[in-house]
Formats: sequence, C-alpha cells, structure tokens
Amino acid sequence: MQANGRTSARERQASIISAAASLFAAKGFNGTTTREIARKAGISEALVFKHFPTKRALYAAILAEKVQISQLMDSVEAAAEKRDDAQVFRLIASFRIHRGADPTLLRLLLFSALEGHELSDMFFRNRHRVFYEYLAGYIDRRSQEGAFRAVEPLLAAQAFIGIIVYHRILHEIFKVPLHCSPEEAVAAYVELFLDGLRTKPKRTTRARVPSTKKRAVS
Repeated sequence: MQANGRTSARERQASIISAAASLFAAKGFNGTTTREIARKAGISEALVFKHFPTKRALYAAILAEKVQISQLMDSVEAAAEKRDDAQVFRLIASFRIHRGADPTLLRLLLFSALEGHELSDMFFRNRHRVFYEYLAGYIDRRSQEGAFRAVEPLLAAQAFIGIIVYHRILHEIFKVPLHCSPEEAVAAYVELFLDGLRTKPKRTTRARVPSTKKRAVS
C-alpha cells in the first residue's frame, strides 16, 4: 500500500487475482460472477473490468501469478546434463508435492476441465504438457544410452505425472490424511518409478558341473 494509504494499481490487481482464483476454485467458473469477485476484492465491479477488460485476461493473469516454472526447468536441465536421473524426477515431483502446497490451482484445473472452460487448455499447456513432454524426451534419451530399458517414452512420462497428480487429488481434494511427509512421498515415488525404468544387470548363469558321484545301481 502507498504511503498515503491509497492502494496501488499493482496491489489492486493482486487482490482481484486472489479473489477470482479463490472463488473459481470454490464455485467453478460458471458459478462465479464478476460482481462476486469485486465484492470479495473490496472494490467496484467497474474497477474489475478496468484492470481486466475480459475474463480471458483475468484467467491469463491467474496463470501468470500462480504458475512459475522457468526457474524449475533450469534446474531440471542442469540435472539432466549430469544424467542425474533421480534429481530430474525429484525436482518435477517436488514442484507439485511440497509443504504448504496451494490446492487452488488443482481445483481450478479440475473445474476448467469438467466445465469445458477455455482456461482448461491454458492450464494443460502450462501446467502438465510442459512436464510430461520434457520427461518423455529425457526418458527416450536415457533409453538410447542404455540406462533405461526400452519403453514407450510418452506413456512412461504420463505415468509418472499421473502418480504425482493422483497423490494431490487424493490428499487435497478427497482429504485423505497423509501418513508420511511430502519429502518422503516424493522420494518413494521417484525410487519406485526409476526402479522400473532402469536396466537391470544381466545375471551370469553358472555352468552346471556334472556330478562325479556314481548312481546306485538298483
């Protein structure tokens, strides 16, 4: 807030985004009006339209506020260059599963998909496709290098993301109590998944040595 007590334009935009995101997450897009958003933000409906002339502009602002993955992908790329498989998968899983995770985006994603809302595709491209497409490329590269067994890369990547998303749905939507910490859950999921991907060393079979003992003659 400015020194004179008046709310700055940036602060007002932030309050609108926060109000809209929480209402959309609780009531869906079809069930939320701009009047409700204005009331929750403590401003007039006209001010909502002044900052966000269209609902699409508001949706894009919510995504820009909530989804910040460029720094994460830089870290993932650094781990990938070192062929640190566990760190690549751990970073992506930890982005979704961590202490104090905000369930708002997950609820928005589900509402937008179920309502056939235009935000669904924006969410999908920015929140899901970027991860599983990157993972698919990484899995394919590691398979060609012989570190991972031959699998369908895209299916494998989708399977891993599916594990992470289901974990969040289970605990954030259905409110199933956690029985371990987020860090422990991430470590377990990564270990289980990579154990299924990694190539196993071939077992050497020992040649059978003929027995020197004479069989008893009946």
